[in-house]
Amino acid sequence: MDFKPSEEQRMLEETVGRLVRDAYTFDARNKILDSDQGFSSEIWKQFAELGLLGVPFSEEAGGFNGGGPELMVVAEGFGRGLVVEPYLATVVLSGTLIDRLGNDSQKETLISAIIGGETRFALAAYETDGRYDHTYVATSAKKSGDGYVINGEKAVVLHGDSADQLIVIARTAGDTGDRDGLSAFLVDGKADGVSRRGYRTIDGLHAAEITFKDVKVDTDALLGDEGKAVDALENSLDLGLIMLCAEASGAMEVACDQTLEYIKERKQFGVAIGKFQALQHRMVEMRMELEKVRSITMLAACSLDVSPELRKKRVSAAKAQVGKSGRKVAEEAIQLFGGMGMMEETAISHYAKRIVMIDHWLGDREYHLTRLEQLIDVDDHAA
Repeated sequence: MDFKPSEEQRMLEETVGRLVRDAYTFDARNKILDSDQGFSSEIWKQFAELGLLGVPFSEEAGGFNGGGPELMVVAEGFGRGLVVEPYLATVVLSGTLIDRLGNDSQKETLISAIIGGETRFALAAYETDGRYDHTYVATSAKKSGDGYVINGEKAVVLHGDSADQLIVIARTAGDTGDRDGLSAFLVDGKADGVSRRGYRTIDGLHAAEITFKDVKVDTDALLGDEGKAVDALENSLDLGLIMLCAEASGAMEVACDQTLEYIKERKQFGVAIGKFQALQHRMVEMRMELEKVRSITMLAACSLDVSPELRKKRVSAAKAQVGKSGRKVAEEAIQLFGGMGMMEETAISHYAKRIVMIDHWLGDREYHLTRLEQLIDVDDHAA
């Protein structure tokens, strides 16, 4: 398999890298974090102008026609700058779900609005009692007249506090926990009956707890066939996982670089601590963990066209590796920086928090190891 980037991928990498270097300095990011919405509308506009919001969509829709490798390129660049804009929530989780489930009219209207930076989306999928299980859905959507009435609660909706539109995963049939019977609905973030409690997460992002009380939607709010959303949902979630893993890779790279620079400059008893062999070995171990994450993420990113079972195994293996290796790199960076590594004014503390928190978005290491084990057991029984 040829892992050399194509000319288009190199151009995409240069575009993202230039944007992050020029517009996303550590001080600029801190100012963005202090804003009410937690991201920059100006940066989001630049994403649209540069075509970054169209990466996973077809050329016919005005996109880049990219896949897993292209999303990996974008995400690694975002990870290097600790970008906090709602790219994952709007483009990857919501946009690709619309692309898979929507009819021609829905896709033409909604995807063009995403690519143009006009509308931001959030995927309301997970619930408190289900934790990381996306099939645990108690939120209901019952037919009423010419539409549906939605009732329920969604937890930790990434950027759900500021999204213009929500994609709500609700149950139209079956029991809580069933794979069948899940449907996806478009719901206006300010619709009657929608209550959002937003908050800031420890890694600088924003999320929300959202309650739906007798929320009425028309039939054209339904994406795809009723009760048949689970396969498309899992595809979008796996894309989101690939992006998170790649973002972790970019953040881990910077954490390694900053730690190396620090131990070269920090002196103890008149000698740079980087000259101590024990610390050199620890730096080598950090780089090895980074390469583990980068390699397995690349494999997962190139696995979108394989069978769903194999794709899920590779994606879960990558996310589990991020949970282990990311924590190793984050903890080593903090220890080698010492007290400086714990200060909000020091960039490394923000990289460490983001790397560790990536483990908890869309399923932590334990969850994905369990999913991987279950998938392997199914294959063994089938054999």
